Amino acid sequence: MFTVTEKALEVIKDFIKEKNVASAVRITLSMGCSGPALGMVLDEPGNADEVFEEKGTKFIIDKDIYNQAKPINVDFVDTPQGSGFKLTSSLAPAAGGGCGSCCSC
Repeated sequence: MFTVTEKALEVIKDFIKEKNVASAVRITLSMGCSGPALGMVLDEPGNADEVFEEKGTKFIIDKDIYNQAKPINVDFVDTPQGSGFKLTSSLAPAAGGGCGSCCSC
């Protein structure tokens, strides 16, 4: 399952319109000190992608990543520390969070 909140979709559509691009939004996976993290970039779909369309906006995710991470939810949150996208999935963060010196590896 893949879901995008109305607020996140509104912000994404505004960004795409402002940049005047026709690219899809790719959900990415990176591994860091705190474990797996999802992100977003503009990209074009490939043969190994799942494609989702939410109210006219295309989202693409590598099929292997999607199968590991589903369900995936994209939200946009406002907090006292600032605003930004919050991507959640079934991927568990690393136990203990944070790291020692491994971040410089």
